[in-house]
Amino acid sequence: MPRTSHHEQPPPAPVLYLVAPTGHPNFGDEFIAAAWLRHLAAVHPEAEVWLDCTNPGQAAHLVGSLHPRVRFTDTLWRLVVDTAAMDPVAAGAHIDRLITDLGSPRYDLGLLALRRADSVHLLGGGYLNAIWPHHAGLLRAACRLKELTGARLYATGLGLYPAADATAVREALAVFDHATVRDAPSAELAGVAHGPDDAFLGLEAVPGFTGDPVQDGEPDGDVWVCLQSDTSSPGAAEAAVAAVRAALEGPLAGRTVRYLEAIPGADRTGFEQLADLIPAEHFVPFTQVWLEGFPARPGQTWLTTRFHFHLLAAACGAAGTALEVSDDYYRTKHRSLLEAGTGWSVTAAGDARLATPTAAASFPATAAALREEKLAEARTLYPGGRHHGDGTHRAAPESRHRGWFHRR
Repeated sequence: MPRTSHHEQPPPAPVLYLVAPTGHPNFGDEFIAAAWLRHLAAVHPEAEVWLDCTNPGQAAHLVGSLHPRVRFTDTLWRLVVDTAAMDPVAAGAHIDRLITDLGSPRYDLGLLALRRADSVHLLGGGYLNAIWPHHAGLLRAACRLKELTGARLYATGLGLYPAADATAVREALAVFDHATVRDAPSAELAGVAHGPDDAFLGLEAVPGFTGDPVQDGEPDGDVWVCLQSDTSSPGAAEAAVAAVRAALEGPLAGRTVRYLEAIPGADRTGFEQLADLIPAEHFVPFTQVWLEGFPARPGQTWLTTRFHFHLLAAACGAAGTALEVSDDYYRTKHRSLLEAGTGWSVTAAGDARLATPTAAASFPATAAALREEKLAEARTLYPGGRHHGDGTHRAAPESRHRGWFHRR
């Protein structure tokens, strides 16, 4: 039997390392991770994929079936959470030392696995900002890894506003091989391209998404509500509940009302405050929507504080009102969708009078175009097959195989 030469051996499968706040659970974050895993399953089913996330056990239940070789860890997330009480200088030095030199049994095995990565990709979302300033350590860790191993760094669809340290964020993202953000203020502070939110990548998995403009004469459908109690300015969550109550008792009276949960617990509070207007059997918990699919359709009316419910419901052709719960973080998020053309109305943070729900019939088609834009970005980062964009598999740098306690 003729021997196969060394040069004829297929290149090793790539090691693709994803970083995201997955497993909380939060519908938007889980939806984004699912979209990327589905894409990688289509173009790189042979890849070894790691998802570094906040709750790897829960994430494995949520998205573990979406790629044949996905594995879960919380190495980088534990590292940055452990710096939350440190001052920024001490936190940075701690991250630098562990990424570069190892030396802690709590992290070493995970960091050795990280050193094998061909690429590290911070998935989209609004987790790198002043609300959680210690999360900026994820950027720092990625930059140190690139110095150590030469791994390529990607960031897509990030929401960076309001930033705790815009200069540090800008300098870190300048080291990345590819970076995009999802809103104009983030693009301005970081000096990187403004593109669609990562959730647009997953639109084809939403049952009610067709990409077709909404036709005239759609019947009045159900009213869907989701009001959060977390990440809000003082009094804003209470005002949102009051505004929805007035609408359900007034112009929307007589319509079937359902309540959808994006984050278990954090969204239950609003339902309990409206339970006299919404039957218990019309409460849709997170697990149900995750298993059965996002329920938006044309003809519905949505009243929600959640950004990704705004995005997905509008993409399916539903009308709605986005209720702000802060005048910086959530205002920026919802405004990015209004600028994209959802046509929804907005109720300002603290306003107990609901703006009349509206829609743009053309937005589903716009959403389809934004999905194509995001898909083009995904194909740029992960070309089909085992090869990189230049047609060759990038060899692992020698430093990737350094010993446990190598000192640079």
